[in-house]
Amino acid sequence: MKCVICKHGETKPGLVTVTLERDESIVVIKKVPAEVCNNCGEYYLNNYITEQVLERANFAVNNGAEVEIIRYAA
Repeated sequence: MKCVICKHGETKPGLVTVTLERDESIVVIKKVPAEVCNNCGEYYLNNYITEQVLERANFAVNNGAEVEIIRYAA
């Protein structure tokens, strides 16, 4: 698909690091499957992956994590 940010690149499957912040908590999830723009690096997560990422981040925050680094595993 054409990148909606840079309008020049095409996306290809790859792995990214997603960083989320809520209040005083930071959650970093590594090796998340995504479509990544070969021009600007912008990434796009599908609905299923987004659900999984948010679920893992919520779990970490709800358990009091200030900083949590997670390796994504399908």
